[in-house]
Amino acid sequence: MSQKPETTDERPSPPADAGPVLTAPPEPIPSDPAPAHLMGRADAERAFGEAKFGEPGRPLRRNPFLIGFLGGLGLAVAYAVFLGLSNASSVLVLVFIALFLAVGLHPAVVRLQRWRVPRGLAVALVVLFVVGLIVGGITALVPPIVTQVGGFVEQLPSYVEALQRSRTLRDLIQDYDLVEKVQALVSTENASRVFGGVFGGARLFFGTVFNVLTVLILTIYFLASFERMKRAGYLLVPASRRARVQLIGDEILAKVGAYLVGALAIALLCGLSTFVFALTVGLPYPFALAIVVAICDLVPQIGATLGAVVVSLVGLATSLPIGIACIVFFLLYQQIENYLIYPKVMRRSVEVSDVAAIVAALLGVSLFGIIGALVAIPAVAALQIIIREVLIPRQATR
Repeated sequence: MSQKPETTDERPSPPADAGPVLTAPPEPIPSDPAPAHLMGRADAERAFGEAKFGEPGRPLRRNPFLIGFLGGLGLAVAYAVFLGLSNASSVLVLVFIALFLAVGLHPAVVRLQRWRVPRGLAVALVVLFVVGLIVGGITALVPPIVTQVGGFVEQLPSYVEALQRSRTLRDLIQDYDLVEKVQALVSTENASRVFGGVFGGARLFFGTVFNVLTVLILTIYFLASFERMKRAGYLLVPASRRARVQLIGDEILAKVGAYLVGALAIALLCGLSTFVFALTVGLPYPFALAIVVAICDLVPQIGATLGAVVVSLVGLATSLPIGIACIVFFLLYQQIENYLIYPKVMRRSVEVSDVAAIVAALLGVSLFGIIGALVAIPAVAALQIIIREVLIPRQATR
């Protein structure tokens, strides 16, 4: 077989006496194209009208020095964030409560919007309803306290006269030098402590009022901008996973909102039943007791028992038959609530077993107090969704 001669790209060299050789300018080296994920981000930014500062740059080259520097910088930033969160913990708690209330009240706003109520008006109606509940609770609780304190102050002179006429008390005063001990107690140092306690109580009262107003205002803002905040949060997720994260996030928010609405409905029903029962048997301050029971019933698993104990103690203080009637009433009502009302209301919102609910409530109380108890069951429901939709499918594909 004949072989073709190898062809070489040899150009004749110019003669030695020729002038300078004119060569074509070198072709510019094309720059590396931007990575696909960066191009996708730029396209996304242009689609949302947010590419105001040019195209994203190429990623930094990884080397040991840069990795170590960024690691140390990350530790420093993490420590600074920890200190900041520790100092701002009280404010963050208020923000969390307001956000939780906004998530819980958002289904009511959506329901009003389905009835063709504008969103602004729907938010205003829901907030007015919540404010009405708060004002009603304060109105119910404050007058009995003021009445009891006023009655004690009115009866105080008679108590003092009775003590002065008591021969036994005079003997005790002489035997144990109670006058000198009382004078020692009523000293300048102790008086300053008493006034400090009074001022501390006033500061606690005004601080509580300020916190309630702050939570209320933040809840209004969160409700008004709920959909916008949710869309902004989903934009932080990579585009390849955004659709699935949005579905899971919407499901979690729906569960939390449905749970809070259901818990409020059960608490209102419990308070109304207590109010009717208190009027029937003649308990003092029935409306105030109903408010206390409704607030206690918001705490899962253990709140209803606390409310029942409070009302039963008031009943026993009134008379023995009324106290026994209170105990029997709450024993029957808790059975009805646990086995009939609670499953009917919560069946469509959360599916958490009784054991998980009790453990979550106890852990929530021990870690975060009453707020932890309120958030415990929705947190368990959200964790169940994440395990079912994310963790189990990932383990199944391994």
